[in-house]
Amino acid sequence: MSAEEVLHAFQRDAPYLFLGGAFTAVGILSAAFAGLRRKRDSLLIYFALFAILYGLRLWIWSSLFAMLVEGSIFHERLRGAVNYVILVPAFLFFISLGLARRFERAVGYTMVGFGCVLAALTFVLGDSALNERIHSIAVIGASVFFLVRFMAGGPRRTSAPEAADFALIRWGLLVFVAFVVWQNVAEFLSISSPLLEPFGFAAFLSALGYVAARSALRRDRQLKEIRKELEVARRIQLSILPRRFPSSTDFRVAARYVPMTSVAGDLYDYVMVNHHQIGLLVADVSGHGVPAALIASMVKLAAASQRAAAADPSQFLAGMNSALLGNTQSQFVTAAYAHLNSESGELRYSAAGHPPLLLVRNGGVTRIQENGLMLAAFNFASYSTAVYKLEAGDRIAMYTDGILEASNAEGHFFGLDTLCDLLAQTRQLSPARTADTIISSVRHWSGTQDDDLTVLICDYIPKKTSRLDSAHAPSGTRIGWRSRRPIVSTVPKYG
Repeated sequence: MSAEEVLHAFQRDAPYLFLGGAFTAVGILSAAFAGLRRKRDSLLIYFALFAILYGLRLWIWSSLFAMLVEGSIFHERLRGAVNYVILVPAFLFFISLGLARRFERAVGYTMVGFGCVLAALTFVLGDSALNERIHSIAVIGASVFFLVRFMAGGPRRTSAPEAADFALIRWGLLVFVAFVVWQNVAEFLSISSPLLEPFGFAAFLSALGYVAARSALRRDRQLKEIRKELEVARRIQLSILPRRFPSSTDFRVAARYVPMTSVAGDLYDYVMVNHHQIGLLVADVSGHGVPAALIASMVKLAAASQRAAAADPSQFLAGMNSALLGNTQSQFVTAAYAHLNSESGELRYSAAGHPPLLLVRNGGVTRIQENGLMLAAFNFASYSTAVYKLEAGDRIAMYTDGILEASNAEGHFFGLDTLCDLLAQTRQLSPARTADTIISSVRHWSGTQDDDLTVLICDYIPKKTSRLDSAHAPSGTRIGWRSRRPIVSTVPKYG
């Protein structure tokens, strides 16, 4: 084997070697993409195997490769086996296009089995002219059959762009199958013909690539539209949350809301009866994203419809349950509602499957739990009201389970005990700073946010206490100023 012969073989095989390398590279990229996807994509996997085997086949069949392994029996058997085994991913790919009915599937799987048998026989016994003729007849018949079925069929209920993509794939496939049929006819009839089949495969591959590029651009445009719509939805959802707590002589309230995604299912609201009576609502819709956000809007409306029952938490939640029942598409809502009355000095509280309210008093934290069944799930649900005496300087905390269930890298939850400790440590801070501290602590704990986070802090500062001046303020109080009104917050003594 002289250098001139090698150079001549390389020049003759160069187009096929290039196509073989290109097809193999495309197949490897397709296989890598299929591996990165969470959902198994049979069409992509079979196409990757088809492209890789087709590319390797061009290299193995080249005269340059034959010169490198001249006289090798293994090469001769491998050359024939690859020609037959390529039928396996090829027909599995056609079946996975989604157009094959029962009879077409039977033909396809028959060709798969036929290719496996011929490949095995060739590896064991070697190739033969009879095998090649049988292979040519089978490929011609099956290719024409699938082409006719593919050209006659089509995707169902597709949009205009998808129909145009499918039409382009049809024409690419038509060119490829036409070249396959001609190549096998030429071999069967012993007609001398250049190897044109790889160029047909290149045309089919180009059609698939063009369609994939158009689909990617179309998905990018759709993604931008979705992002715009989500941003609008986020603004709408934020607009239904109260921006600030209404002016009150006896209560100071701050709330923080951090959705996991653009929109979420957490909700808080204020029910302002008068300067001495307020209602505080925190709710959590099951699930995340747009569905939960839509139901959260319904929860807001359901709560607004119960303002007449603001002073009776059990009746308030029962009315919300009746309004939501049968309208939430099997999703449920947990909620907690507290009514505070500075004239009677009472805290009335009721909840529906919600984490307990926390009452901070004199340096300690009390857990108040008065739970009925979750909202929007049961028509027989009933609720009861717990009544507690309010004391000047009391702080209450309401929140959603995203606070408690935030987990760190070891899988440990933030938990109720940690939240209680944090409330005890921040009792001297303002409601706003306390809420900020809780949110930042939870996010630092978890690293990644797996649920919506909502916390509401309310301080009870009776008007008669806030009018005390610093000279007459009782031990353990301090006077501050906010919005030009005196604010007195109790600072429990240590020891």
